Amino acid sequence: MDIQQLRTFVAVAREGSITRASERIHLSQPAVSAHIKAMEETLGLSLFERTPRGMILTGDGERLLARAEQTLGAHRELLEEATRLKGSLTGRLRLGMGCNSGPEALGRLMTGFAERYPQVDVELRHGTSRSIAEGIRNGGLDAGFYNETGEPGDDLNVVDVLRFAIYLAVPPGTVDAKDKPDWQKLAEMPWICPAPDTCCGEAAEALFRRHNFRPTRIISVDREQVTRTLIAGGVGVGLLHAEAARSAEADGEVDLICKAHAAARLVFASLRERDDDPLLQAARSIVTAAD
Repeated sequence: MDIQQLRTFVAVAREGSITRASERIHLSQPAVSAHIKAMEETLGLSLFERTPRGMILTGDGERLLARAEQTLGAHRELLEEATRLKGSLTGRLRLGMGCNSGPEALGRLMTGFAERYPQVDVELRHGTSRSIAEGIRNGGLDAGFYNETGEPGDDLNVVDVLRFAIYLAVPPGTVDAKDKPDWQKLAEMPWICPAPDTCCGEAAEALFRRHNFRPTRIISVDREQVTRTLIAGGVGVGLLHAEAARSAEADGEVDLICKAHAAARLVFASLRERDDDPLLQAARSIVTAAD
């Protein structure tokens, strides 16, 4: 039994739901279920009763909950004491940043390191969502912020920073926004899209597959503000994150046709096998404290 399984057990006990627990500890629902099953098999006990209302602790589970919380507290204190014994954090944090990821989250992390750990050098590198994730996996980056439209994989420790929708936007008056989208008509218009390895690029490719069409022309743009300007100027149609989409609609710059993706996420990720790295623990602490 490992410490992550204990965290999962406590989260499910407190939330009473696999779904809510997965959101709280930033694990997929299958991973949460697997942790609970592994604990029950290791202990030889049934910890939860599965009901239509959610997960309810059994008597054995109730008795073990307090012990689990004490163990997690002791583990946290041990790590804090180890950090104090080692003194101030030093070193270099190689941090990736997606092209259209939230600058506010990056600003909070950079400010937090400057205030708490001034001897840590943060090296910032920009890239697409896919290149940031690949950089973390191949060791080129220590951690990174990027936009995610799918599931990142259990090899990454992922913190959800922000959830947002992605909208398909067109120049005002181009099509009737009240009707269902005419995909064949939209296919004949230029599409302003970033590369397929970005969150909006992935959302666009998913639209093309779902509605069985391919635009006759794609204009490659990797900056959302430029995309917004081109749509407003009547150049073509494109995808905007919810905040930019709503702002552009309110300013009369675009009409919003539909949601291209309902639940994209800005995430902060690092390799799960490096969870005990003091620099990454400090970074996650700053990111989660800002949530």
